[in-house]
Amino acid sequence: MRRRWGALLIAGVLVAGCLVRASAQGGRPGGTLRVGLDADPPTLDPHRSGSAVDRQVFQNLFDKLVDLDGALAIVPMLATSWAVSADGRTVTLRLRQGVTFHDGTPFNADAVKANFDRMQDPRFPSARRSEIRPVESVVAADPYTVQLVLERPYSPLLYVLTDRAGMMVSPAAAQKEGLDFALHPVGSGPFRFVDRVVQDHITLERNPQYWRKGEPFLDRIVYRPMTDDNARVANVKSGDVDIINLVPLPQVRALAQEAASGGARFRLLEHGAFAWTGIALNVTRPPFDNTLLRQAFSATVDPQILVNAVLQGAAYPAYAPFPNGTAAYDPAWRLPPRKIALAKERLQAAGRPNGFAFTLLIMPGQQRQALAQAVQAMAADAGIEMKIQVLEQGVVIDQITHLQEQAAVIEWSGRPDPDFDIYPFVTQSGIGSFNYTGYANERVQTLLDAARVLQNMSQRRRAYREVVQILADDVPYVWLFFPKEYKLASTRLRGFVHVPDGMMRFRTVWLEP
Repeated sequence: MRRRWGALLIAGVLVAGCLVRASAQGGRPGGTLRVGLDADPPTLDPHRSGSAVDRQVFQNLFDKLVDLDGALAIVPMLATSWAVSADGRTVTLRLRQGVTFHDGTPFNADAVKANFDRMQDPRFPSARRSEIRPVESVVAADPYTVQLVLERPYSPLLYVLTDRAGMMVSPAAAQKEGLDFALHPVGSGPFRFVDRVVQDHITLERNPQYWRKGEPFLDRIVYRPMTDDNARVANVKSGDVDIINLVPLPQVRALAQEAASGGARFRLLEHGAFAWTGIALNVTRPPFDNTLLRQAFSATVDPQILVNAVLQGAAYPAYAPFPNGTAAYDPAWRLPPRKIALAKERLQAAGRPNGFAFTLLIMPGQQRQALAQAVQAMAADAGIEMKIQVLEQGVVIDQITHLQEQAAVIEWSGRPDPDFDIYPFVTQSGIGSFNYTGYANERVQTLLDAARVLQNMSQRRRAYREVVQILADDVPYVWLFFPKEYKLASTRLRGFVHVPDGMMRFRTVWLEP
């Protein structure tokens, strides 16, 4: 039975609320939190990051201008308040005083300006440029007031600043390290960088000068990459890891039963769908530079079968990049039925009646492998041969960013504002960052630009509906499913707030003996 976002959100907040109430009574200082990640983060520079797993570390290393709470509301962080001008073109941020970066550099308006200058510098390989493109200039009005002047109103801006575009790095460290900043990252967050051994661990330690007095509680955090789905789960069950960022969906049903049976050393936390998974088809090179071949392949794929058979119901099938129950989701959308006859018709029209072959890139993991194999079998029914190539996450991201792939499975961690669930993936400005297909369409660009200016979500939804229909015909992406958001955590873990964006914030966390 499908449960709506609201119900799941309430359930998740109730669980998290119990942990937060415990935190309010006073956490236990000390201890090392051991975290299992589904991949080794490709970079520790938030302004160059294109991966969700990077963000898990960033949440605790860098502070943001604003953050999200357990209900996805924007809350103060380094900015204590904000105001938008009547014409929507100036956003004024009042900054927190008394904050320093881990290297002692003061946080102030000049530091904010330096961060925006870094992200917008054409000589710097910024992955944030498209997110903050509407920011025309940054003015340090006084030491603790910043004005973001926009070329036009930009409704998603504050939500954009809850993620990597809002993460502030030390200007001194950024200037000193240049492109090597990721080797020695410096933020102002509750934990500071200690060391990293690639493919082994990342260690953060408590920031004794953190501006939230008495926090964090933990002495250190050790992140360990675990690409094997079974290994991540096994490490939580054995007590060798305290929490993992990605729970394999095919195991959720069994894990929920085990956690509820009593005596388990772990708990399963759940929220509604926030992310999406799909297949990017590179429209700039064969075979998917041919629309008919994209339509043929798409007609062979049945997301409902993937959700039921592979994911055991722990996700929703996708027709668009807007998860069930989120702001731009339209309950009137219906999945088109799988049609092998239509696929063969498109192949015939493309002059490829016997089908064609292509290679699909995926990252490591049993769930990804199982999904790819299921799609492979579906495509074969129409004579389409899909080869599967497994590459490390950083390699996949590099290839798809530079449009070197034919096709690749894309896992997007989702955003609270619908703009960034779609805009950078299908517009010209996203090419070279998040547009992994090379697709561009003038009407799509116009509609999405208009949606960015509009403040009313019902008006924005109309623009998104038309875009979804255009994409359904052009097929730069084959949307597959919206995974529900899960965390598997030790029963020793206290004070953890399970935010629906799936990012693990450990400022309030402590460990019971």
